[in-house]
Amino acid sequence: MANLGGKYAIVGVGETLVGKRPEATTHSLHLEAIRECLDDAGVRGDAVDGFLTNQPLNDAHRSYAVRLAHMAGITPVYATDLALGGATPIAMVQHAVMAIDSGMCNTVLCVHARKRSTGDSTPGYPIRRGDEHWERPWGHFAAAAGHALAAQRHMYEFGTRSEDLAEIAVSTRRHASLNANATMKKPITIEDHQQSRMIVDPLHLLDCSLESDGGGAVLVTSLERAKDFPKPPVVILGMGQHHPHFSLLDAPTLTTLGGRKSSRMAYDMAGLEPRDMDFAELYDCFTITAMITLEDYGFCEKGEGKDFVKDGRIGINGEIPLNTHGGLLSQAHLEGMLHLTEGARQLRGNEVEPERQVPDAKVGIISGHGGSLAMHATLILGTA
Repeated sequence: MANLGGKYAIVGVGETLVGKRPEATTHSLHLEAIRECLDDAGVRGDAVDGFLTNQPLNDAHRSYAVRLAHMAGITPVYATDLALGGATPIAMVQHAVMAIDSGMCNTVLCVHARKRSTGDSTPGYPIRRGDEHWERPWGHFAAAAGHALAAQRHMYEFGTRSEDLAEIAVSTRRHASLNANATMKKPITIEDHQQSRMIVDPLHLLDCSLESDGGGAVLVTSLERAKDFPKPPVVILGMGQHHPHFSLLDAPTLTTLGGRKSSRMAYDMAGLEPRDMDFAELYDCFTITAMITLEDYGFCEKGEGKDFVKDGRIGINGEIPLNTHGGLLSQAHLEGMLHLTEGARQLRGNEVEPERQVPDAKVGIISGHGGSLAMHATLILGTA
């Protein structure tokens, strides 16, 4: 694989307000994120010639990227929409790098938005949960069920307890309480977690991510062109993907996922190792996902996640600050797009609340995770 590390950068970042947005539509949330990103980059839509977005949750909007680009005043020479679940935002940045490197375009806007908290009034936009023909008849029809199986297996293999998963929920909520653009800000305790209702055994309510309205966007270009933009560039140092199965029926294991291989690809491209990371924004649709990813990414050995997440190691001033914005568990569930915008802002410095700024942050790793624990994408970002 060609080494594209260090040649491309994020030069614009945008986030919408998140939570319950009944006045918004899926279209308007995308457009709001685009506007914020372009304003941050100090450019207009006509400066963008590549456009990537997520696919809507149904089939009503064919060529959604082209439609949305023109709604935003962008005329792309390269455009597509992607559907890798929670791996989509990271994959969009990877596609942007490859498109620029191939000479197809120069500056790519990547935008991802969802309207899942209050429903969407856009005609023909029902939420579609999937078409799991083999799994639905047996009652497996939602993300919580598959991730509960992973949690049960982790507990069986390594002695992990529900209270260990709670450590992630409590730390993540603490970070969200410091984020003005977070949905859930009230601090929680291990006891609160244990007393929250069971969703799918062993996952409690506080093990589960939110349903959210909102969006985010980033602008990607070459590091050479980045000097023409007003904000410090965030350099894309490494990237990787791995999709080890599609259905859980085909999964070779539930306790090592695509992140192990995906992160190794990214580390190798960047010439870095886990010990070099200053923070990790890891996909946390459920607490077990974050714990398995910490292990897969090499921050601790397999099965040691249950102890690693304790004693402040994943706090802002800890060994590896985890999900400094509050993650999907407490900020908003936008399939990981805000993990990406948070990582970029941490590296630009002085763009988040001082209490959750990672001291002297120079490099961080970001993950995306989708489907039935099936899809995974990784980015390593750094300062110029």
